[in-house]
Amino acid sequence: MSRRVPTDEERKLFEQTFREGRPIRPAPLKSPAKKKAVTGASGVNGATQERMRRGLLEPDARIDLHGMTQGAAHRTLFTWLAAAHSRGYRLVLVITGKGNPKNDDNAPWMMSPHGVLKQMVPRWLNEPELAGLIAKTQPAHAKHGGGGALYVYLRKPR
Repeated sequence: MSRRVPTDEERKLFEQTFREGRPIRPAPLKSPAKKKAVTGASGVNGATQERMRRGLLEPDARIDLHGMTQGAAHRTLFTWLAAAHSRGYRLVLVITGKGNPKNDDNAPWMMSPHGVLKQMVPRWLNEPELAGLIAKTQPAHAKHGGGGALYVYLRKPR
């Protein structure tokens, strides 16, 4: 198979276009607008924070993510928190479970990551989609689950 030889007209057109040509720049990609995290005051006064710490406030709602897969827990938490915020709830309890509390590093169940939800839920709560809804998070009081649960204090709906 032989190469095709360009005609004189094609060559002139190429040279003219080449001289006039500008570098191709890709158009900047527009990312979908996300809600920005609200910064500044947390919206939790000192008395409320102290009552949360002592376990004197009862959560308006609670969700138990214990036993869910990471993907299912992520979707469930996002949907549930948005619904709780739209209902006007202020204090909600997110139960993650403690993970494996044993310190036996050689045990077979320790070969895979444990306490995944306990590690991931605080990260998820700081994502931009949720950060605008949340005023404060902190570990729950022992009577509400202690280290295996989190208080999430939601901002007032606007």
